[in-house]
Amino acid sequence: MYASAAATPVLPARAPVLEVNELTTDLVTRAGTIRAVDRVSFSVGAGPTLGQVGESGSGKSMTCLSILRLAPKGVARITGGQVLLDGEDLLQKSESQMTLVRGKRISMILQDPMSSLNPVFTISMQLGEAVNLAQGLRGQERDARAVELLTGVRVAAPQMQLRAYPHQLSGGMRQRVVGAMAIAGPPQLLIADEPTTSLDLTVQAQYLGLLKDIQRRHNLAMIFVTHDLDVVSRICDRVAVMYAGRIVEMAPTRSLWSAPAHPYTQALLGSIPNLGAGRQRLTAIEGQPPDGAALPPGCPFHPRCPHAMPVCSVQEPPAVAVSMDHMSRCWLTANGNSFPNT
Repeated sequence: MYASAAATPVLPARAPVLEVNELTTDLVTRAGTIRAVDRVSFSVGAGPTLGQVGESGSGKSMTCLSILRLAPKGVARITGGQVLLDGEDLLQKSESQMTLVRGKRISMILQDPMSSLNPVFTISMQLGEAVNLAQGLRGQERDARAVELLTGVRVAAPQMQLRAYPHQLSGGMRQRVVGAMAIAGPPQLLIADEPTTSLDLTVQAQYLGLLKDIQRRHNLAMIFVTHDLDVVSRICDRVAVMYAGRIVEMAPTRSLWSAPAHPYTQALLGSIPNLGAGRQRLTAIEGQPPDGAALPPGCPFHPRCPHAMPVCSVQEPPAVAVSMDHMSRCWLTANGNSFPNT
């Protein structure tokens, strides 16, 4: 089809900030080689948030650490793929070049703020160091920027908090300080690895609102890693469901909630209690996640899948487009079938 002369011109789509293609990371252990990240591909642009969900050990955090080239040295090896930041492949950069990427162009907020903050240094010293590394500021300019950052993450009395040590702050306040350090650049991409796990529900809601506000103000691309599907529904625009190091389903959040195309996704969503539905039985996923050093043949989820077919234990399912921007790796989808009773 051709547009008419009077039609509004179509602007070219903006290139994604981050594009990950077939990223593969192996862990060498005494039990054998574990494929922690298995040919993972996705992209994320400025503004939207990509959520990564799955059980513990599914490869969510290792994917993020591989993007930053921070996977455990001597154990982890990135054996394939590309990680393109504005078209530059981070896997081809030297370690010295990566120091100019971490913290400046890509920042990461970890699950436990105490693992990011040194207990023997004040907030001023630690936030000031982040400002100095990101922007080269010193002295009064650095201190003024530190106050500005704390004010931006809604820390009351920022001058007083700068003199405090991490243990003198609440968990929610420490997480805000870590957030301030993460946006000191400000970066192009913010990776939040389960940042709300240690927070109570009230503080969690406040912090999620703060993250979205920071993202809007700085036009950041964001990857949000969590096992909490309720959090995903509130903050993420797209979701990548991971299992055994692979993305088994990826779709816009609304599409995933309304029409999951993979049995694992359906089971995860079925495990969420619906407070308005009265008495109901929650779905339990039978069995345990597979041993990474001895994955079953075919689809790695088939030993736990209530819809498994003979082909599932023999051949790995391909990635199939369920609809526009909705992908699933399941033989039910590949064969044009759907779930019973869905």
